[in-house]
Amino acid sequence: MSLAAQSTDPNAPRFRVRPPANWINDPNGPFRWRGRHHLFYQYNPAAPVHTNVHWGHVSSADLVEWEHHPIALTPTPGGPDEAGCWSGCVVDDGGVPTAVYTGIDRHHAGLGSICLARALMPEDETLTDWRPLSTPVVTGPPAGLDVVMFRDPFVFRSGERRWALVGAGHADGTASVLLYGCDDLADWRFAGVLLDGNDPVAVDVFGDKAVGWECPQLYGTPGGEWVLVVSLWDGDPCSTGYLTGRLQPYGDDGLRFEATTGGRLDHGRDFYAPAVLQEPDRALMWGWSWEAREQSEVDRAGWAGVLTAPRVVDVHPDGALRVVPAPELELLRAVEPFVTAPGGRIALPEAYDLTVTASGRTTVSLLRSASGAELRVVLDPDEGTVTLDRGGWPRTGPEGSAPVVVRGPAGEVRILVDGSLVELFVGDRATVTERVYRRPDDVPELVVTGAAAAVSGWELVPPTHG
Repeated sequence: MSLAAQSTDPNAPRFRVRPPANWINDPNGPFRWRGRHHLFYQYNPAAPVHTNVHWGHVSSADLVEWEHHPIALTPTPGGPDEAGCWSGCVVDDGGVPTAVYTGIDRHHAGLGSICLARALMPEDETLTDWRPLSTPVVTGPPAGLDVVMFRDPFVFRSGERRWALVGAGHADGTASVLLYGCDDLADWRFAGVLLDGNDPVAVDVFGDKAVGWECPQLYGTPGGEWVLVVSLWDGDPCSTGYLTGRLQPYGDDGLRFEATTGGRLDHGRDFYAPAVLQEPDRALMWGWSWEAREQSEVDRAGWAGVLTAPRVVDVHPDGALRVVPAPELELLRAVEPFVTAPGGRIALPEAYDLTVTASGRTTVSLLRSASGAELRVVLDPDEGTVTLDRGGWPRTGPEGSAPVVVRGPAGEVRILVDGSLVELFVGDRATVTERVYRRPDDVPELVVTGAAAAVSGWELVPPTHG
């Protein structure tokens, strides 16, 4: 089933991963198997609210057309995941795709266990049948660390060894990433704290607001550096960040992460819990974009949440994040662009891919309200800033709707819009993800004013084959 055919709601993304209805949150277990990309996600099949957590499942041969599959993981009555199959990853364990995830039992008090589920037919490229193991491989946090948050395993390889990260928070308010050795997925060994919130680089980059680091992810770069991605939790989801550094041997049989720099992973307010897939020649990332509107509106719509477009992530020589849309997304472009030069007023489709290059201050208007307010992106190469001004489309939540200002290479932006999902790529150094909900009397219209040197835009359409 094509994702593009799911809904007539103009605010419903048609080309990004989401179930046809109800709730989606964290992407889980991006995995390449027998020529297909598989992507799992936190899913409530019964309602657009965060409870009753299962693992939904889609797969794709090209990263743009996604096929829905049956639910992969379902809570087991009386089992270690009775109250939810929470976030984790998928790995190839000796030729058997294996989900490594957080199980929450009926006594849930913030501490999960680490559970496994194995694909029953690994020879099948669709991976539609999974069998959970009845006993967790890790029943809870290690003794002696006073851990009060423990979840979200991520398995990776360094050299000839297999390791796992687990997101944690401690009773004194310190966030951390715990490290386990797991060469045998059925036998985990605690190997210490990989990094915690007292690290001076982490303090400088993240501050001290987070009391837990969720969904830790790690990917390597061709230059030998590693990028550690964490989602900052302060009692509620807060923001996302990254640290660039080196993995170093520590003690008799452990690792430590030596951070050198870092920053915000996404500068928008509607991006969280990204998941990373390390491929031989690149690393791919998806994030969760939550709803930034009242629950009553969500209930009427019947759906909540969407995953972002896949992003290729790396680092620049200065340690800053490098992030660009996956090149496969160009398969969604219509044959002919709807705009090839600045000037005039041009009607915008519900989903599009737009690039603007500016030699001086340039304003890009994307949406106009009945009162004359505009959704605008302002490029200012002289000041080195790109600003998203969405004041006429307020969002819910304590973060408010103030303009988002990103400092960086302000001469070019690429804007991906799919329904209410807006993703800005500022050169290859910064992203902004926000949800902007179109009202019935809003006019989607492109107006570019200022010193734009080039404008090109394509409507997003289902790919053609043959």
